[in-house]
Amino acid sequence: METWAPDYGASVDRAALAGSDAEVDLAVERDPPAWAPVRPPAGVAPAACVLFVDGVQRIDARIWITGDQADQQTRQGVCASWAAGMVRCDERARVVATEVRRGVLCPGPAVQPIVTRHGDYRHYPVPDTSGDPVAQALGRARGDLEGRVAVEAMASGEGQGPLLVVDGPLGDRRHIPGAVGYVKTHHVSYLPAALQPVATGLGVGDRTPLFAIGERRFRYSWYLRLPGAATHPWWGIVRCEASGDLARAAAVELADLLTTTLPRFASQPHNDPRAPQNLHPIAGLERELRRRLGDPVVLDRALRRAARSSVSGSAA
Repeated sequence: METWAPDYGASVDRAALAGSDAEVDLAVERDPPAWAPVRPPAGVAPAACVLFVDGVQRIDARIWITGDQADQQTRQGVCASWAAGMVRCDERARVVATEVRRGVLCPGPAVQPIVTRHGDYRHYPVPDTSGDPVAQALGRARGDLEGRVAVEAMASGEGQGPLLVVDGPLGDRRHIPGAVGYVKTHHVSYLPAALQPVATGLGVGDRTPLFAIGERRFRYSWYLRLPGAATHPWWGIVRCEASGDLARAAAVELADLLTTTLPRFASQPHNDPRAPQNLHPIAGLERELRRRLGDPVVLDRALRRAARSSVSGSAA
């Protein structure tokens, strides 16, 4: 049985059991016939300081935008808020950086900012892509802000520490020195069917051997299992990513350090609906960031007031 709350979906999509189209090199650390769970050496101690970066997003309103007399096209968009922050965990956990952004995301020409007493919503471009371009643009804006917060916190000295964990795949954040991607939801498997039992057979505190994803701008990756009472083979398994710019030996050391460190931050089903993958520091940071987004009811009221003023001004 899946222990994640139904509102959050499942930790493993059905498609995750199928193979990936990405180029995967399984022989980075061990040849595939020798693959087996890896237990970090006994001398590897958990990191004394870990930095976690995450972000949240919310659609505050769905809007319709009507062009002027020269452009009668009507477009649909959203007013959204998003935030990113960093939490530092050493002897205690504390939030050391946060930033909030608000914007109007809609396809087509730029629109004037929507000004409210609780914040201005400025235009963010939405490229014409397949799927849901507005949702994709919002996700990119949040990811860009997460990278900005991490870079600025590291530059200010708040981010100095041995481990920097960013929630989700590395993506464009691979340029942040020492950053590690933390993927808690599996949408695809990077292992062939013959090697998936190595991942599902991991014990608590074990990891798979390293493998590489991609070719020119490749990244290292590995699976590890968090503590808890497993209810299905993929329960408690997360995937980590590190920059391919690292030397292989350095990537192995980083994987061992992370595999030794992360289990102590795992959540429990009685206090988190996405346990154990939604780590305690990430969950706490998400709560703080949502608080900083503001009351959705107040923002909705402010946006409706701004829309009425806009309509009244156009009529005049």
